[in-house]
Amino acid sequence: MTDGSDRGEPPSIQRRGTRDYMRAAGRRSVVHGLVELDVTEARRRIRDREAETGERLSFTGFLVYCLARAIDDHPAVHVYRDWRGRVVRFDDVDVNVLVEREIGGERVGVPHVVRAANRRSLRSIHDDIRAAQTEPGKGRQTGLASLGLRLPGPIRRQFWRLPQLFPRYWKRVAGTVAVTAIGMFGTGGGWGISPTNYTLQLTVGGIDRKPGVVDDEIEPREYLDLTVTVDHDVVDGAPAARFVQRLTELVEAAHGIGVEPET
Repeated sequence: MTDGSDRGEPPSIQRRGTRDYMRAAGRRSVVHGLVELDVTEARRRIRDREAETGERLSFTGFLVYCLARAIDDHPAVHVYRDWRGRVVRFDDVDVNVLVEREIGGERVGVPHVVRAANRRSLRSIHDDIRAAQTEPGKGRQTGLASLGLRLPGPIRRQFWRLPQLFPRYWKRVAGTVAVTAIGMFGTGGGWGISPTNYTLQLTVGGIDRKPGVVDDEIEPREYLDLTVTVDHDVVDGAPAARFVQRLTELVEAAHGIGVEPET
């Protein structure tokens, strides 16, 4: 006999989609790079801006902004191969980010694509992400997507083959690169390693405060743990390393915060 407190519940529709994605992504030949970025200046500028305006700039938006510009400088990491083995290159950097929304009384992460992030200002990207988090109709699953998640598993999982077969269609529905976050497992830093269905993905980990060297002096600094994942079937190691170096330069220089282009 039981006291009635034990019960079984079916997984949510959203969890079903996550499970399908992880199974498909686990078949790719990905390489993970664990990097540590000094975000002291970026976080200082964000705090100063909040004190002046009362609005806190999206840190995710800042990373998307820097990611898109690093890809512009090193487009060799922004490619796919289609079913015929041809290399497909994209001019627009469409960044898939997860935004948290309430759906059916449950807080879930919903994908939202920031389109042409390489041609937009930091402010524009910030506004796009905030709208996806708060505005009705933004950042939610379409009826077609919800219906697709109710199909039998073998049929559902065919969708995740799109990047390897039809990358142009994948771009239209899911973007070209991804930024995801593991959250904080406790306090301090920490990396997250996750499979991906994208050629390039950033996984945002924790931020840790520890000593750093600036102008030959030791002082407290804030370091972001970031995992850069690339599909080694498509992207070679040398271009990936140059991309990571450029991304590091942009993030550590707080690129775009305080001096933003109008477009």
